[in-house]
Amino acid sequence: MKLVLASGNAGKLKELQAMLGALPLQIVPQRELGVDDVPETGLTFVENALIKARHACAVTGLPALADDSGLIVDALDGAPGLYSARYAGSPTDDAANNAKLLDALRDVPAERRSARFYAVIVLLRHANDPQPLICEGSWEGRIIDELRGTHGFGYNPVFLDEELGLTAAEMQPEQKNGRSHRAKALQQLKQQLARVRLD
Repeated sequence: MKLVLASGNAGKLKELQAMLGALPLQIVPQRELGVDDVPETGLTFVENALIKARHACAVTGLPALADDSGLIVDALDGAPGLYSARYAGSPTDDAANNAKLLDALRDVPAERRSARFYAVIVLLRHANDPQPLICEGSWEGRIIDELRGTHGFGYNPVFLDEELGLTAAEMQPEQKNGRSHRAKALQQLKQQLARVRLD
């Protein structure tokens, strides 16, 4: 079964393909099928994931999987949240986003820097699927005051997993892919896929 990954984010694609590798699916990034990114006009992570998956389904006629995710910082009332990718403006710039985040938290003490990565993953069998599979996951941590690590992408260098004492960017990909918000959502998806047909 061929499945379209409805994302143009290279970091997400790499993670999703690694975590979905054990499934009996042929997973194809949307760009390989001529699908461009679609404007994310939803007001929630679920809405944006559905928009992306529905667009990929409509263009390709294939089942599509989409992720919408972000960083939620309690001291910033949930920001950058839904706008995590473009927190510092467009086009997406990880370095600028991290710099803006650290500046916004400059006077916030360590004990008030709680945060979490949150992900919603949806799978649509076709563009008009009335029962999309919707899964979610979160990863609790804290924002530190400097960048640490070279792995991953996005806010990984400033997001500390307090249980391990490592930032997401200090973890090897296999370690991160066993703990992350996306991993938890995908685990739910795998359980649901065992009970449904994609064709």
